[in-house]
Parts: sequence; structure tokens; C-alpha cells
Amino acid sequence: MMNIYEQPWLLLIVAGVVLLGMTVFKPKGGKWRLLAVTAVIVLAAFGMDYFVKTDTEKIKAAIHQIAEAAQNEDVEAIGRLIANDYRDSLNDSKQELLTRLNFRLDEPIIEKNVPRIISLEVNSPGAKAVFTIRVVFDPQGPVYDFQKQMIFKLDADLVKQNNAWYFSKIELVELDMNPMDWGHIQTAFSEAFD
Repeated sequence: MMNIYEQPWLLLIVAGVVLLGMTVFKPKGGKWRLLAVTAVIVLAAFGMDYFVKTDTEKIKAAIHQIAEAAQNEDVEAIGRLIANDYRDSLNDSKQELLTRLNFRLDEPIIEKNVPRIISLEVNSPGAKAVFTIRVVFDPQGPVYDFQKQMIFKLDADLVKQNNAWYFSKIELVELDMNPMDWGHIQTAFSEAFD
């Protein structure tokens, strides 16, 4: 079902129908009234799309924000996007995740992150997202000599708290289209870079 808060097209179609109907039936008030009514509907369509943020749009923004925070190696910004009850297959808590990230992101690793959302299912107060992040590694970092870029496929659970969305779990599903999990990555990093 189309959500008028996410797509202005429905109201734009209504504006077109109103314009057509008022042109055919020529109501009293002339063409200025016709244009004013149509303009109000068009402005309402774009205003609703711009000012009203749906859960889907907020989740997409959170995915892009966490990718950007990782790109900037900003653990504090990542922490603001993580739920207090975070838990994944490698980290038992939000604090453990942030400690691990502080350790791994202490030197330049990531030059650019490019997220792409594959699927998103919102069931308030929770959501499930599957997305990929193409990571281009920093030429000055330790990973660059090993690999220039990688594509991480992630499966994330999100929870809505205080009208914002936070990641409660992020699991690695694939790395460069090969089945993988956080344990494999941890082992590979430990062997190669410690």
C-alpha cells in the first residue's frame, strides 16, 4: 500500500485530477481559484513528504548514519545509534561492542562506506533490515595491502525508543558473497593484524 507520507505521487495525481475536473466543469471563481486549489494540493504533497518522517525513512537514515560514522571511525557516533540492550554473536553488550570498535578503529581503516538497503520490514516497536555496505579501505591502513574493498552483507534488528530507531543487533551474513559471521572476522583480524 502506498504511504502518502513517503511518496508525494498520490497527492500529485489528485492535484492533476482536480485541475482536470475544474477545467472541464469550470466552477465559479475563474482560473485563479483553479490554480490556487491545485497549488495547495501540490504544496501539501511535497510538504508532507518533506516534513513528515516515517519509520521507514528514519530506519534508512539510521543505516546511512551508522555507515557514515564507521567511515569516519567515530565510535561515539556509532554508540549513539546502538540500543542499550545491544547483543550480537560476538558482543554480549553495547559496551563490549564499543570497546572492540575503539580498539579496531584506532588507526585509519575505512576510506569510504557505501550502504545499500536490500530489505526492510517494520513491525513497531521493532524492525528488521538486511543491507550491504561496500567498504573501500584506506590506503594508509593495515587492511589495504590485503584487500582494497569488501562488501559486507548485514542483518540488523532495530528497536524504536523515544521516537528514534536504534540497532539492537547487527549480524554479519556474508563477506564478498561468501557466508561469514563475526567470529570468522575476529579470527582473521587477530591472525593478520595483532
